[in-house]
Amino acid sequence: MTRSAPTDPPIEIETAPQPTASVIWLHGLGADGHDFEPIVPELRLPRELAVRFIFPHAPHRPVTINGGSVMRAWYDIRTAEFVRREDEAGIRESEQVVRALIAREQARGIPCRRIVLAGFSQGGAIALHTGVRYPEGLAGLMALSTYLPLADLFSAEAHPANTAVPVFMAHGVEDPLIPLERGQESANLLKRAGADVEWRTYEMGHSVCLDEIADVAAWLIRTLR
Repeated sequence: MTRSAPTDPPIEIETAPQPTASVIWLHGLGADGHDFEPIVPELRLPRELAVRFIFPHAPHRPVTINGGSVMRAWYDIRTAEFVRREDEAGIRESEQVVRALIAREQARGIPCRRIVLAGFSQGGAIALHTGVRYPEGLAGLMALSTYLPLADLFSAEAHPANTAVPVFMAHGVEDPLIPLERGQESANLLKRAGADVEWRTYEMGHSVCLDEIADVAAWLIRTLR
């Protein structure tokens, strides 16, 4: 079975009428757009910030590392050493999905400089991959428990428009799926390229914790104000 295009419309939550900023937030492997929907009220963003949160659903595709089982995934993972034999075609297909979501927000009156790309695990990888290549300056990138895929192509493909983009990266020190060191390497790579990276670690595994949510909220408020 081959992958299927994302046909389900994304979930949208607005913190106030007439949003002036958007956060496009991508879920992790096997989840869907509902996964991070409950986080919006927990962020307790000030009403005057008026943010539209967009939670798209990844397409269904076979995932090699899970025995070929079909699930929602932004790209295939072929080995436990996930940075080897990367699914470049799948990553670039998902990049185009995110670019279409950015264009949709622009058409609704939200300029790029007011759009944050965010994600957890696989979703965070696509947010980073797309954001550093995007040809217009974005408000920021938020990447939780993740890494920068296709890192060997970063220097050749990164766009100057987002060289100094604000980046929030967070990772669990006990993450058994994506090692802390992999996330740290990606943060350091972005820093060396000129990005304004805020790197945080938490006493947790491959998950999200309350302290992290508070730090995400503080970063979003600083970035979007």
